[in-house]
Amino acid sequence: MNVKKKGLMTRVLHDGHQPDRETGSRAVPIYQTTSYAFRDCDHAANLFALKEPGYIYTRIMNPTTDVLEKRLASIHEAAGSLATASGMAAIFYSVTSITRAGQNIVSGSNLYGGTHTLFTHTLKRFGIEVRFVDSGDAENFARAIDRDTRLLFTESVGNPRCNIDDLEAIAKIAHAHDLPLIVDNTSTPPPIFNPFEWGADILVYSLTKMIGGHGTSIGGAIVEKGGFGWERGGKYPEITGPDPSYHDLNVWEAMDCEKKEQPDCPIFTLKARIGLLRDTGAALSPMNSFLFLQGLETLPLRAKVHVENALAVARHLETHPLVSWINYAGLPSHPDHERCLKMFPLGCGAVFGFGIKGGLTAGKKFIESVELCSHVANILDARTLVIHPAGTTHQQLSPGEQAEAGVTGDMIRISVGLEDVRDILDDLDQALEKSQKL
Repeated sequence: MNVKKKGLMTRVLHDGHQPDRETGSRAVPIYQTTSYAFRDCDHAANLFALKEPGYIYTRIMNPTTDVLEKRLASIHEAAGSLATASGMAAIFYSVTSITRAGQNIVSGSNLYGGTHTLFTHTLKRFGIEVRFVDSGDAENFARAIDRDTRLLFTESVGNPRCNIDDLEAIAKIAHAHDLPLIVDNTSTPPPIFNPFEWGADILVYSLTKMIGGHGTSIGGAIVEKGGFGWERGGKYPEITGPDPSYHDLNVWEAMDCEKKEQPDCPIFTLKARIGLLRDTGAALSPMNSFLFLQGLETLPLRAKVHVENALAVARHLETHPLVSWINYAGLPSHPDHERCLKMFPLGCGAVFGFGIKGGLTAGKKFIESVELCSHVANILDARTLVIHPAGTTHQQLSPGEQAEAGVTGDMIRISVGLEDVRDILDDLDQALEKSQKL
């Protein structure tokens, strides 16, 4: 069956797997193994030399994880995918696959706090510069690009400011400079949003969030659209040149990537697998791959309820007398509302921030007063989750960096879950009332 002729719900249930040949298992088995038997010495040698596809060691590839990767590629109509041990590992691999010391990337400044810290401090230790720009104006990316820039990076919906960038304009700027656009789409996976339709080249995910959906497992993924012109100008030898770790094998040429003009050549994720994943080992466990597959099977159903509930909660909070402001692009009051309607017809996610009257002290009191909502460092599992970003997720940022990210002392970040929306509203109301009793 042609991927494009199958509906999303069909793809998340079927793609990448046929019933197990040995047992007929309809569910994807958990291949809880480190290693795989070789037929003979030639078979083993061919696998290690990349002359033949197959499994060697679960750090590099695993049959359960393989189904997850194929299914992630399928729901995006993409060339390939690589699963990793966490979303942060996926971001790190996506950058370092094509960036080295002395080079730079340009990123929007409205980022998840962990990403901001990685970009500001950890990559700096490796000699990689990250240039932060206000992503609300696409031209800011163009102004920051120079000959050593390797990629542009942003989030589909800013966490926690809930800004929505003009991805189409940013992608055009990236491609005009022969650069890939990488988008963190963690908070809005299909059916909510597919950034490939707006010009993105590579996506990164924390599978821990809406795709997993149940708060049980840590994992990440890189998804590659295919078709990016890696060969233009010899700019990316990491992708198109000989690989010294494989006796100078040129994987780009071996896969005929240039001849295929590449909508279907997953060269970026393949090179990340046989290089960074092999060498640094942030491999996803088979058990977690299985759990993420369970999440994928209900993702289209859950996503719709997440965004429906989020809009109802946002509308309620916007008129609440104890809420001083709210940042949710699904509301007409948000500056990116029109872009939300254009790009996210189903709804622009279920994570946003709002401010409580009474400032920092009231914000902490609110967090300690919720009963149904959970106070955890996660977003987008089935439950409604709240946190105080200034004291937790964005704590490592300076006051100026917090301000750039839209984080203030009175801010609460909420991830709206799947509970009956009336119960969510009741809990928020009682916590808001208690927040004022200092």
